[in-house]
Amino acid sequence: MKNTIYLIRHGITEGNKRRLYYGSTDLPLAPEGIEALKKRREAGIYPDEQGFRLITSGLSRTKQTLFEIYGKEPDISDKRLNEVNFGDFEMKSYNELKDIPEYQLWISGDNWHNYCPNGESGAIMFARAKIAMDEYCKSDCIIICHGGIIASLMQEYFPGDGGREYFYMWQPRPCEGYKVVFDDGKPIEYSEIKLDETEAEK
Repeated sequence: MKNTIYLIRHGITEGNKRRLYYGSTDLPLAPEGIEALKKRREAGIYPDEQGFRLITSGLSRTKQTLFEIYGKEPDISDKRLNEVNFGDFEMKSYNELKDIPEYQLWISGDNWHNYCPNGESGAIMFARAKIAMDEYCKSDCIIICHGGIIASLMQEYFPGDGGREYFYMWQPRPCEGYKVVFDDGKPIEYSEIKLDETEAEK
């Protein structure tokens, strides 16, 4: 039996604007994030929520995003869908970290498997997200979560599709994401949820 899951990235935060590592930090949406969601909602890019379970990671930015789109609270808040915990790198920018040996070791090596000091690895983030998605993949859901979560899941579901060799190539812009169709729990096709480029620039 087929079902559909929408994976939508939360709206813009100050962390996005300042290009910070802020995975586990509970930042709210910035005013620009609320405006961008409104623009996309009015353009009709989001699905009708009737018949869908509404799920967030539980962090404020995902719950706010859900409310800005649908005016509703989540049915489920699942912390397994939280962004990667960057540990000692949380709330810091590249410029603040670039001269720190531990950071250089992390970005120059296998940072999918390497842990951030006092944080997580990408692989650990994906493992917990995959457990959650294996529970949801046979029902119709709208999931508001995070760029790293969405990218890692899409790379798992459709590896290398569309020339996307690396998981970060799957990361959608804030407020956007993917529609994924499953058949008996297996992903079979997807499409993008996004605002037309010309509309996004207005």
